Amino acid sequence: MKTITLASGERLQAPQLTRKGVLPEHIVDAARGIVAAVRERGDEALRGYCRDLDGVDLETFRLPAEALDHALDHVDDAFRAALEKAAAQIRDFHEREVQQSWFTTRADGTMLGVKVTPVAAAGIYVPGGRAQYPSTVLMNAVPAKVAGVPRIVMVTPPQKDADPVTGGISPYTLAAAKVAGVDEVYTVGGAQAVAALAYGTESVPKVDKITGPGNAYVAAAKQIVSGDVGIDMVAGPSEVCVLADATANPMVVAADLMAQAEHDPLAACYLVTCDASFAAEVERGIDLLVAQSPRAEITRTSLDNEGTIVVAADLDAAVDAVNTIAPEHLELHCADALGLLGSIRNAGAIFVGAWSSEPLGDYVAGPNHTLPTGGTAVFSSPLSVDDFIKKSSVICYTPAGLLRDAPATQTLAQGEGLWAHALSTALRRRALEQGKNAVSYEALAQTDLTQVAWPKDDAATVAAGASGSASAEVAGAAAAGVNGREA
Repeated sequence: MKTITLASGERLQAPQLTRKGVLPEHIVDAARGIVAAVRERGDEALRGYCRDLDGVDLETFRLPAEALDHALDHVDDAFRAALEKAAAQIRDFHEREVQQSWFTTRADGTMLGVKVTPVAAAGIYVPGGRAQYPSTVLMNAVPAKVAGVPRIVMVTPPQKDADPVTGGISPYTLAAAKVAGVDEVYTVGGAQAVAALAYGTESVPKVDKITGPGNAYVAAAKQIVSGDVGIDMVAGPSEVCVLADATANPMVVAADLMAQAEHDPLAACYLVTCDASFAAEVERGIDLLVAQSPRAEITRTSLDNEGTIVVAADLDAAVDAVNTIAPEHLELHCADALGLLGSIRNAGAIFVGAWSSEPLGDYVAGPNHTLPTGGTAVFSSPLSVDDFIKKSSVICYTPAGLLRDAPATQTLAQGEGLWAHALSTALRRRALEQGKNAVSYEALAQTDLTQVAWPKDDAATVAAGASGSASAEVAGAAAAGVNGREA
């Protein structure tokens, strides 16, 4: 791990982290070609990529419903119990995020509000390369189900050496899909799976939102299709940052750094401390633990190439360094960990205190483990129920409300030079103030419409609204007539 030592009064600067950040151009170009091919040739392109990239010949991509129905028959009881416990706690957490539609009424009767609607279909991408990730299935499908999404589709690469009873998918991944409530499963992965979800093929109907992690090609494909379909985020490699003081156990911290490093050779691990000797103890502990790891090569590559130790002069500078890193996962191994929580501005998930192991959050704690990476925690949030809903503003004016807000609307439209914007409101105002005949074709043909659209309202009228000369009865009749001719 490289070491950055900050002098007294010095603050960590983002360029010192040397993050890769942007997806390599050759990967984006390759993903763009794959997306275009699937969009143009559909299933034919999918079959070609499955054969060439996954080494699997497939005639059909959708897993038979009975394979999903019997998925739990192929895992042991302990694994099933762990899945069900995790799913229950993830569901309980996300149920607290659910938003209801709401409406409010002003004194003049104008109704405003928000209508909350789940997306019609969500696609979740589940990796199937270096390892299997049933936890990813739970973390993406459960909040979608809680949000009320009626159709949840899972895509995952087919595995050549997987149990054929499960359709070439890891039985652990498939069991998680059953527990989480996935409706359809397709054995396709990579950028081609993202393209199929985004645009649809003969076999794979399109979805409205795509979530879930993947390799660089998957991330690039999500970036490419974003806008044609919703995505959660363009996620990079896993990250962890441990902020540790003298009370921390260096062997535990070493294990926690390794827990992220073993994901991927590109995973980034940060240790922030005020004690250089503590950092040395952690590195010594890593050497001991890595020697026995079954994923030693991946772990060591990550720590050697992407690991960073920041030695700050004091705790304030250390906390500032954490906020500059803006990590995906942050562990606070400090005596007053809870007291530091208010100072943390940028982190995807915060694990408070020495007992809060980050893997608990990966699997069973409840909060989502799909988190912003690469410093995007500065402006992004974890995956939530909100990612699977859309909100519609609801605006319902009464005649009195229109008269109150029309002058300000017309004045602002005039300031922007948008004549028809002002006229749209002005004609309604005119109908209420002068009666419906004042907005007839004949009346308007003989009227200076610029004076109607952009009247010389004074500040008091703009602030308070037009008083109008119409009585309640006339206003009601005019309101009825403004939408069309009399019967």
